[in-house]
Amino acid sequence: MDSWPAATVPELPGRGPDAVIWDTASGGPAVAARGPRAALYACGITPYDATHIGHAATYIAWDLLVRYWRDYGLRVRYAQNVTDVDDPLLERAMRDGQDWRELAQREIDRFRSDMAALRVLPPDHLVGAVEALGEIEELSGVLADRGALYDLDGDTYFSRSADPAFGSVSGYDAATMLALAAERGGDPGRAGKKDPLDALVWLASRPGEPHWGSRFGSGRPGWHVECAAIATRYLGLEFDVQAGGTDLIFPHHELSASHARAAYGNGAAEAVGLAGAAAAADPVFARVYCHAGMVRLGGEKMSKSLGNLVFVSRLRESGTDPMAIRLAILAHHYRQDWDWTDDGLPAAQRRLDRWRAAVKASRASGASGAAVEPALAGGPLDRAGAAVLGRIRERLADDLDAPAALAIVDSWADAVLDDGVSEARSAPLVADAIDALLGVDLGDD
Repeated sequence: MDSWPAATVPELPGRGPDAVIWDTASGGPAVAARGPRAALYACGITPYDATHIGHAATYIAWDLLVRYWRDYGLRVRYAQNVTDVDDPLLERAMRDGQDWRELAQREIDRFRSDMAALRVLPPDHLVGAVEALGEIEELSGVLADRGALYDLDGDTYFSRSADPAFGSVSGYDAATMLALAAERGGDPGRAGKKDPLDALVWLASRPGEPHWGSRFGSGRPGWHVECAAIATRYLGLEFDVQAGGTDLIFPHHELSASHARAAYGNGAAEAVGLAGAAAAADPVFARVYCHAGMVRLGGEKMSKSLGNLVFVSRLRESGTDPMAIRLAILAHHYRQDWDWTDDGLPAAQRRLDRWRAAVKASRASGASGAAVEPALAGGPLDRAGAAVLGRIRERLADDLDAPAALAIVDSWADAVLDDGVSEARSAPLVADAIDALLGVDLGDD
């Protein structure tokens, strides 16, 4: 499916250090990508309701990573799925008396519009589950041929025992896994399963539900195999970062990785003739698993099931500047759980106004003929602007520390507006750094 239009990103001089992010699987920091290429898979939306602030916070986090990688000079491949057929979507369509396809398309369109307004750079591949049915069946067929699947009353399940490394992403104990599987869409209590944590790969058709033909009969795919198939198809057997919210650590990311390992690990990729397999070595799937914290409203996680949502589209319709929304989110470190409050957005708007005023003041100072520092190598850049750029890069390279990067820009703005420090010529470079690295456009409109 089509992605959304990409914002223009200014090119900046030089580059910063390697980006280091927190790896859930190892429980420590890891270099996000070692270059010269970088590959990211971010789990996408299930389009049965509008984009809320929790969605926006997650995708803005990965946008920071993509922007930093590109600024560093890496060639980035970014894939994201859309689960455009699943139980929540079908249930909402039935509740509202609406065709599930029309509901999905409307919300996908709204998501695209919100992401473009927030200046989130689009993935190279935005792939719906329905359009990926061929890839999903192919991966499922490999799992079946390896003896990793079994039939239960017409439904097809993945046997987690087929993957000796199961549990290596989350590190959770069995009791925690069982509780989270029950809470997050699994069916650990279903009778007849070989193991309570075995996951559905293909759901046999039910009356009144969409279904497609496959070697497993008529039905529709499971969620975890969807992402495993899309990620390996568009990014390869091994890629740099698997990203999503902390609510996806288990079971979703655990099982997506497990499906891929069971299919293609331990030399299996060459055995099934997968293109490029000779260059792929264990571990299969992501090198780093990165997770964003949850956004709360009134102390509870913002979620569709609870109905405690703040929608990006409604904020935009009310006249809120999308850049203020973005700044309100960037004020929190991506790995934190945090609360959306009535104070956050006005504070972000004040910050945005002050940054824009500082840019104007700095440009006016430069135009008035104020003394400037000697030109730096590569162009007539002042030392103050170059220092701001360097510090922003350092903070983002350290686990995407956006709040610290914002504080650096705040200090620069204070120097321009409050301290009477001459910052002539710094505005163009600082504004470009804010745009390219933080995704915030300081234009007036």
